Amino acid sequence: MKKKLILVFAVLMLLVTAMAGCGGGDTGDEDSGDAIVIGVNYELSGAVASYGDDSVKGIEMAIDEINEAGGVLDQQIKLVIIDNKSDPAESASVAAKLMEQDNAVACLGPATSGNYKATIPAAMANQTSILSASATANDVTLDPNGNVLDYVFRICFTDDFQGVTMANFATSNLDAKKAAIYKDTASDYAMGLAESFRDTFEGLGGEIVAEEGYVAKDTDFKAVLTGLKGSDFDVLFVPGYYEEAGLIIGQAREMGIDVPILGADGFDSPTLLDLAGADALSDVYFSNHYSSLDEDPLVQQFIEDWGSANNNENPSAFNALGYDLGKFIVDAIDRAGSAERADIRDAIAGTDEFVGVTGTFAIGPDHNPIKSVVVIEMQNGEQVSAEKVSVQ
Repeated sequence: MKKKLILVFAVLMLLVTAMAGCGGGDTGDEDSGDAIVIGVNYELSGAVASYGDDSVKGIEMAIDEINEAGGVLDQQIKLVIIDNKSDPAESASVAAKLMEQDNAVACLGPATSGNYKATIPAAMANQTSILSASATANDVTLDPNGNVLDYVFRICFTDDFQGVTMANFATSNLDAKKAAIYKDTASDYAMGLAESFRDTFEGLGGEIVAEEGYVAKDTDFKAVLTGLKGSDFDVLFVPGYYEEAGLIIGQAREMGIDVPILGADGFDSPTLLDLAGADALSDVYFSNHYSSLDEDPLVQQFIEDWGSANNNENPSAFNALGYDLGKFIVDAIDRAGSAERADIRDAIAGTDEFVGVTGTFAIGPDHNPIKSVVVIEMQNGEQVSAEKVSVQ
């Protein structure tokens, strides 16, 4: 009987060990050995899974290229990828796990500002750099007192810059004198965009004739759009994410609102076309980090390589941002000459001229990049032009 109990116990232990080995998120071998571990904390399910999935695919492509070329510091890079489910609390938990259990020397993501901010306490407590390619909220890299957070960085421009850019574009390129704003009141991202657009547009002599709000997950916008239709405006600015923006654009066009519709990088998702329909996506303009229409040889080579690996698909801006983020963190490790967390942090902060497919940039003293923005025009559901605007 005793021998049978020992045997049963041994079998149970083997099963527990096997189940533990099936835990999600890792790529590569379970034993990282001498590999340098980089954490990847992204929205792979939930409300903004499109952003996270595209970003991670870009990161993986960059790291695959680096590993195939020999890695960095004579070591391979191992990505540990975990889904934060588009949830701030989950994002914080994932960050702590990656830093404390998986021994990540740096963490990439999340994609959205709210989820990214949730990971800051873990980064500061563990003195581990976190980097986002798409968290655009103005205060992401600052504490409540306005001090720069030592281990928090991004490689994308801010909401302020997008709002300013689109207000200037409305007045200079579209000759708009009056604008309406329809914003997501539950999103810091959308509220920041609305504020900077409003202040800039009014500062340029324009008039905001109406400012309305919706809440994420709303699906019927017709009542508010009916009210807006009765107003006299030249452009409609819709700061928010593609899930609601696509529906708003489609319903606005159905109701006969035919003025140009403006947005920001939250529009960038194939789902926007699915939700709005191609006919509705004309005279639509949005700020973004990258465009496949860019004729830069580096960008065109990236597009060609991406298409070869992804059934001739064109990469999205989030694919490109993820790709740059993967290259950027390895570049910092290489320049640091070390995989120590503090050395990596110093190398990131000291970046002077990183050349990526989303632009060439330095990291400023506020841990934000100094780079340009692209304004994309859509007609009949397709991107037809892209204008690059530099930081003034």
